[in-house]
Amino acid sequence: MSEPPTGVSSKRRRADEEESTSAGAEPEPDTDASAAADDGAQEQEAASAPRNRWRLRFTWAGLLAWVVLPGLAFLLTIAAGFLRWQYDTLRDSKIAGVQALQAARDGTVAMLSYQPETVDKDLTAARDHLTGSFRDSYTELTNDVVIPGAKQQRISAVARVPAAATVSASWNHAVVLVFVDQTTVIGDGAPTDMASTVRVKLDKVGDQWLISEFQPI
Repeated sequence: MSEPPTGVSSKRRRADEEESTSAGAEPEPDTDASAAADDGAQEQEAASAPRNRWRLRFTWAGLLAWVVLPGLAFLLTIAAGFLRWQYDTLRDSKIAGVQALQAARDGTVAMLSYQPETVDKDLTAARDHLTGSFRDSYTELTNDVVIPGAKQQRISAVARVPAAATVSASWNHAVVLVFVDQTTVIGDGAPTDMASTVRVKLDKVGDQWLISEFQPI
């Protein structure tokens, strides 16, 4: 068999090599498509970022509106109520102290002052300043001892309160320290002066402060 001419053989080999190379070579990547995809992803991220920030702001705004602010308002309400209660308590205690102090002065003078001619009326009126078991004890003492003695021996007594101080006071109870000067005259005798200090307890009954205990100290 005769061999093909040298020129034809060389062309054929080159053709086979080119065909083999083109068949085994990998296709070049489409750089334009990849770039377009990357640009699209970046644009999507850029578009979603404001929405995410808006959602975050909305979440914090909702938390502030529904949790923090109502809780703060509740605490402020409690604080305001407590301060109001404290103010009212102090104000009521101050008013009670002033009223009880005057009631202790008036009651002490009424209890310890009388004239033989009007002793019944004087000491009966004094009971209106008293309350509770102390009123009962005072009534018994004056009826059994003071009134009969004042009439028989013509005893008169005049009491004064030169000084007094509130020890404690609440809206319905008070303690007052009273300094008493009492001048007593028996018949035609000389006046006798006596000074004493009395611890007076008062209770508020209705709208009046009444003496519930009268304890010399």
